[in-house]
Amino acid sequence: MSVQTAHRPATSTPGLSTRASIAAIEATLTFITPSDTKPSFHSSALTGGAPRVLFETERHTVPIHDMRPLAGTLSLDREGFELLRRPTAVEDLYDDEAVETRYYAEVEALLKEALGATRVVIFDATRRSDAGPGAPNRDGARGPAGRVHVDYTEKSGPQRLRDLLGEAEAARLAASGARIVQVNAWRPIRGPVERSPLALADASSVRPEDLIATDQVFPNRVGEIYHLAHETGQRWYYAPWMTADEVLLIKGWDSLDDGRARFTPHSAFEQPDAPADAAPRESIEVRTLAIIED
Repeated sequence: MSVQTAHRPATSTPGLSTRASIAAIEATLTFITPSDTKPSFHSSALTGGAPRVLFETERHTVPIHDMRPLAGTLSLDREGFELLRRPTAVEDLYDDEAVETRYYAEVEALLKEALGATRVVIFDATRRSDAGPGAPNRDGARGPAGRVHVDYTEKSGPQRLRDLLGEAEAARLAASGARIVQVNAWRPIRGPVERSPLALADASSVRPEDLIATDQVFPNRVGEIYHLAHETGQRWYYAPWMTADEVLLIKGWDSLDDGRARFTPHSAFEQPDAPADAAPRESIEVRTLAIIED
């Protein structure tokens, strides 16, 4: 198994014919159906259970390629995701205190190494499971996210920065030319992942017009995420049978708009070759802002 251990620059990209030849499975993903009005949905925090979706979706079967043969060349700045081997010393990722102290410290160190970040702000951790009502969290149980989406948008990425650091600090960072990257660190709590793995779109294959800004309604505010409309040129990848020693880094927003990947669509999917007695998928994702200052 070849899994990279450090961030690599966006060079030596394999040709599209090479990438197309990587082994793939056929699986179904759920996309948004574009409409003339801005879509919205009520979050789990508002409903107290499953989100209430107020827009149409459609399902498409697509080839999802094994990313492992390409793991050494994947880049947050090109594809928008990376696969790393990084064991954790935290024995129980269901222990909130351990997660918010020791595991957060591990994630902070990882992102400083992977992105050259000078500061990492960790603002959320979510556990997910496809068993029963979902995995426990402080704000309720969560299951896998079943629609192709990006956690932030051109509008909500900067707003999250202002919410976390304040208007003055956000303005200072902008004036200084600092780069801000929103990154999720996604890890199986138990492995290997036998069902409900993540599919990730190669961000370089996603047309901007297919990212559909969607209102996410919370009890006390309205956020915004992207859902993805289907287009045949999109390229999809997954890491088969991920273990608890592996981490996916997923870019949700980048303050730089210079042609590099900025938004990475992703979704859980039903793995067609899952064993009949497959164990539930259990995972934890940590949401961060990586701040890169000269």
